[in-house]
Amino acid sequence: MAPVTAAAPVPAAAPSNGPDASGRYMLREGEDVNLQFADDLSSKTASEGDPVALILTDDLKVGGVVVVKAGAHAFGEVTKAEKSGMMGKAGELNLRLNYLKVGETKVQLRGTKGKEGESGTTGAVVLTVLFGPIGLIKHGKNVEIKKGQLLHAYVADDIALPPVG
Repeated sequence: MAPVTAAAPVPAAAPSNGPDASGRYMLREGEDVNLQFADDLSSKTASEGDPVALILTDDLKVGGVVVVKAGAHAFGEVTKAEKSGMMGKAGELNLRLNYLKVGETKVQLRGTKGKEGESGTTGAVVLTVLFGPIGLIKHGKNVEIKKGQLLHAYVADDIALPPVG
């Protein structure tokens, strides 16, 4: 029988919340991103394709290390906008989150926030978190989103970022 030899030790990988060899930290898919609207938005005046500006409200950290500072800008776009209509038809506004700008890097975002208001026949309030574009946002007459209103989103894909210095 041949003697049993121990395998060479395998170097330990960097901890998931520590820096990689290039000093970058991995911001993982699904991490929470708290944003606020940078401007007022209304289904009465918005059009499909209009840009939507948002601002990061809290630092994004990996293992206690800041990789994105609060105040960073995020961008989205209006995918559907309909004014309120006759007979109590509610206005409609659909948004898609695109990315959070970190220097020259774009951190892809996803998230859905929906509201439904009085449309003549229903008065339900719905808040959903789904994968993909921001879902339907409905409100009474027209959808009115005020500057500073909060929006909860998520990192769409893993991305390595340097610490903020």
